[in-house]
Amino acid sequence: MRRAFVVVSTVTLIVFAFQFVFAAVGAFTEPSSDSAYALHRITGMAVIPALTLLTTLVAVLAKAPGRLVGLAILPLGLNLLQALLAALPSAFADESGSSTAVSLIFGALHAVNGIIAVHVVVRVVRGASRLAAAGPSEPPTGASEPASPGTMERASPAAAVGISPSTSDPASPGASPDASRPASLGPASPRTSEAASPGASRPASLGPAPPGASEPASFRGTGRGEAT
Repeated sequence: MRRAFVVVSTVTLIVFAFQFVFAAVGAFTEPSSDSAYALHRITGMAVIPALTLLTTLVAVLAKAPGRLVGLAILPLGLNLLQALLAALPSAFADESGSSTAVSLIFGALHAVNGIIAVHVVVRVVRGASRLAAAGPSEPPTGASEPASPGTMERASPAAAVGISPSTSDPASPGASPDASRPASLGPASPRTSEAASPGASRPASLGPAPPGASEPASFRGTGRGEAT
């Protein structure tokens, strides 16, 4: 459908170009008469409006942007203004039918309006060509649908940033000591997980500590005083 949009808009542009040719044929035909402008009149009153409506319909079916659709329908309004500007010079002619300054101004505006219409159609053709070259828009691969508000409210802050609860929450009072130990280091031994015994810090080369070595010095002194 986008290729059809390019074809129809290009045909409309060609018809607008021939409209200037038909106007020149009527102006240079001798003897001058209204019948000399027959092709120019038929093209402006029937062919161009039909092509403009067809171009607009194809633009809508091709899902063109709103601005491009507006440009496609704009030549129809300019064509109606063109017919009005073509009739006004005769209305402002003098009693003898000769042209006046006002009638010549409207005649000049008739030509200027035709040039503006051609530029509008050129922009439509360029827009249709860019639209056809872009191709249909597709969503990115792997794009996920947005989460609903209820899902976002139920999700915890840790889950929102991709952190599991076991690593983001602090250890509870009843948690085992191995809970925070990395799995790559293996399970902790009982000697490292439990509190050290009073003789655990004594070097092995000195042998076992005597029974009273682990007691405070004040207790040992008190015991000697009582013994003596």
